[in-house]
Amino acid sequence: MTQAVIAATGLFTPEQSISNTELVAAYNAFADRFNEQHAAEILEGDVAALTHSSVEFIEKASGIKSRFVVDKAGILDPARMTPNIPERGNDDLSLMAEMAVAAARQAIAAWGKPVSEIGAVLCAASNMPRPYPALSIEVQQALGIDGFAFDMNVACSSATFGIKTAADFIASGSVKAVLMVNPEICSAHLNFRDRDSHFIFGDVATAVIVEAEDQAVGGWEILGTRLKTVMSNNIRNNYGFLNRAALPTGEAEPVVDGPTDKLFVQQGRKVFKDVVPMVSEMIIDHAAELGVDPAALKRLWLHQANINMNQFIGRKVLGREPTPEENVIILDDYANTSSAGSIIAFHLHHDGFAAGDTGLICSFGAGYSAGTVFVRKR
Repeated sequence: MTQAVIAATGLFTPEQSISNTELVAAYNAFADRFNEQHAAEILEGDVAALTHSSVEFIEKASGIKSRFVVDKAGILDPARMTPNIPERGNDDLSLMAEMAVAAARQAIAAWGKPVSEIGAVLCAASNMPRPYPALSIEVQQALGIDGFAFDMNVACSSATFGIKTAADFIASGSVKAVLMVNPEICSAHLNFRDRDSHFIFGDVATAVIVEAEDQAVGGWEILGTRLKTVMSNNIRNNYGFLNRAALPTGEAEPVVDGPTDKLFVQQGRKVFKDVVPMVSEMIIDHAAELGVDPAALKRLWLHQANINMNQFIGRKVLGREPTPEENVIILDDYANTSSAGSIIAFHLHHDGFAAGDTGLICSFGAGYSAGTVFVRKR
C-alpha cells in the first residue's frame, strides 16, 4: 500500500472584508427598519421586535472580528442583506471555480511539478453553485488536468473527507497525485437578518495536493485518517433548487417572516454539547490507535467554527491549556469558512516543524460530521 503525503497547499482570499463594526451597523439599521414597519403588530404582540446586535456580543460568542466576502455592498445594504453575485454565462468560468483555480495555482506553484502528474481533482465543499456539471470538472478543465474529477459535500468536514479520499486513491494505486479544492462562498447561504448567526461565515478557497510518498519531496506524511458521521438537524441548510422559490427575496421589502430555515440555521448550544465531546474523544482514540501521544502534538489545525469550541477541544486533547502556537486560531480574520477553515490554519501556520514532529488537521460540522488527519513532517 502506497503512503500518501500532503505535498502542498494554496489559499485564495477575496479582496473585500467586513468588520464587526460594519456588520453590526448594517444589521441594526435593518432591525430598526423592520421594527418601524411592523410597529403596530409589535405593539399588539403579534410580531416580536428585533433586538440589536453588537460587536461585544459577536466577539464573545465566536471570537470573530472580521470576515472576507465576495461582495461587501450587498451584505451591508439594510434593504438587501445578501451578497450581489452577478450570474455568469454557461461558457464563462464560474465564480467558485475561479476561486478554486486561484488557490490551486498557488498550491501547484509551491509543489513545483506539472499538472500532468495530477490524476484526479476533488471539490470538497459545503456550498455548491449548482447540481451539475460538477464544479471539480470545471476546475479540472481550467487547469488542463487529465484524469477524473467529482464533487463531495460533508459540510464543514468536507476537506478532511477529501484528504481521506485522496489518500485512499493513492493507497490503491489509482493515481499518483490528487488536487483537492475547497471553494466556499458561505455568505450566499447565510441569513444576515438573523441576529444569532449573521456574523458567522466568510468566503475563501483553499487547495491541497496529496501525493504518493515515493514521488513526493518533503511535505507531510499522512499517518492516519478517520471519519465519523451522526445524523443531526442541529445544523441545517435547506437551500436548494427544489425550494429556491420559497427563499426570502432580498428585495426592498425583506421577507423576514418567511422560511428562513431554508438558509443556514443552527442550535448553537446543542451543537456545542454534542460535537465538542464527540470530536475530542475521536481525536484521542484515533491518536491511541496510531501510537501518537496527543499531549505531544506540536500543533492543532482545527475547524474554525467557534473559538470556545476550539479552546475546549484543545484543552481536552493536550491535557492542558494550549498556547496560541499549539492551537491555531484564524477565526478573528477569516470567520467560519466551513470546509476551508482547518486548511487555512494549516496553510498559514505550519512553520517551525522539524522532521518527525506531528500535528493534527481536524474538521467537524453539520451532519454531524468529523474527520481527523494526523500528519508528520518529513
